[in-house]
Amino acid sequence: QVQLAESGGGSVQSGGSLRLSCTASGDRASSYYMGWFREYPGKARQRVAEFDEAGIINYADDVKGRFTISQDNDKNTLYLQMNSLKPVDTAMYYCSAREYRRPIPSYWGQGAQVTVSA
Repeated sequence: QVQLAESGGGSVQSGGSLRLSCTASGDRASSYYMGWFREYPGKARQRVAEFDEAGIINYADDVKGRFTISQDNDKNTLYLQMNSLKPVDTAMYYCSAREYRRPIPSYWGQGAQVTVSA
């Protein structure tokens, strides 16, 4: 079992920045591939950014150049720096942990609301 605790959501005006954090704990927490997803009301959860097995970061096309995912392995903490935020980025953001070669994450954080006003 892995527990993911998120923090850092909030409200910001268009063009502003926010940083989300996600601390992983539990059995073999450091062995999972971490990422961020977001969910719009009534829509399926979409990948925003995620580390893959080759150590490559996969970003969604609409966040490339604006969002940066990083992780501090000593702290088992994952970050998502979001710059140049737009109203379309308004969503619930979830931290994720995926097992080796699994197509979808096995564990999720509790979610952090990000609201961007025009």
